[in-house]
Amino acid sequence: MNNTPMVNDEISLKELIHKVKEWYKYLLSKWKIVFLAGVIGGVCGFAYSIIKKPIYTATLTFALEDEKAGGGLGGALGLASSFGFDLGGGNGGVFSGANLAELFKSRSMVEQTLLTPVTVNNKVISLAEMYIQNNSWRDKWSKNPKLNEIQFLPYADRKNFTRAHDSILGTIYQDLFRNSLFVAQKDKKISIISIDMSSNDEMFSFYFCKALAKEVGQFYIDTKSKKARMNMNILERQVDSVRNELNGAITGVAIATDNTFNLNPALNVRRTPSARRQVDVQANTAILTELVKQSELAKVTLRREMPLIQIIDKPILPLPKNRLGKLKGIILGAGLAIVIVTLTLILRRFFRSL
Repeated sequence: MNNTPMVNDEISLKELIHKVKEWYKYLLSKWKIVFLAGVIGGVCGFAYSIIKKPIYTATLTFALEDEKAGGGLGGALGLASSFGFDLGGGNGGVFSGANLAELFKSRSMVEQTLLTPVTVNNKVISLAEMYIQNNSWRDKWSKNPKLNEIQFLPYADRKNFTRAHDSILGTIYQDLFRNSLFVAQKDKKISIISIDMSSNDEMFSFYFCKALAKEVGQFYIDTKSKKARMNMNILERQVDSVRNELNGAITGVAIATDNTFNLNPALNVRRTPSARRQVDVQANTAILTELVKQSELAKVTLRREMPLIQIIDKPILPLPKNRLGKLKGIILGAGLAIVIVTLTLILRRFFRSL
């Protein structure tokens, strides 16, 4: 009873070895076909390595500044708030870290970047037009007059775009988002974000990477410092208004004094306008002094909000390129062809045996 399974196992192993030998002999008998497939695959891989354009990658890294209001400036902001002025000294964490990385990949930022002007062959065009030329879309649109007439001028007003404009920009965005643009925060503990832009056109990668960083940086600065800038503008207008009133009051005091020169001391009522003007001068002087303080504090706050993105490394020409080497193309092409032909022969013999 105990010897039976051992005998069956031994028989199964022999059959397995026999089957392997059969398949080996079968494939060995087809070595000419496999060899020919390898040669053809190697030639195809060599041709592909020549035809395939290299991929150029532009890399830009930047650090996100995340200052917090504290110390003397925090006390100054508290003093300003006690007078009813909100100088916008918040931390603005809505754009920090991963959120800022997503902002770089947003459709609005990418499409606005595509409208940035660049110089190609001594002609100023937008990055969108440069992308269209690189991909030969104009040749494909030659039979469609509506598409062929579409132009993307630098800094064009987005509101004037048609449905076709939006569709083309959307297609470009999807291609860049999926295959070319990579934005990531390499380490959550370090506020350094890296932008990688890859394409088969070196200058497009170079221009787009720098333009995107500039576009998002400007949007980021304008958004985060918007409240501080608004308050500073209001304070500056108030300072100018009070200063004009003060100058008018000073002039009024001089006029009233001239009118009462050598006046009879018994006629004190004639000195009333001069006294009133003196009160206006004192009041406006006090108000102007406080407003100037608040205005200068607002300028300090605005300057504090401005340097939000610090560029560390910019793309430098020539860009690193990733290209399929000729030897690598031959090896990959031959290997892939051999695997495909071998599997085809195995499946063919297997189905025939059934």
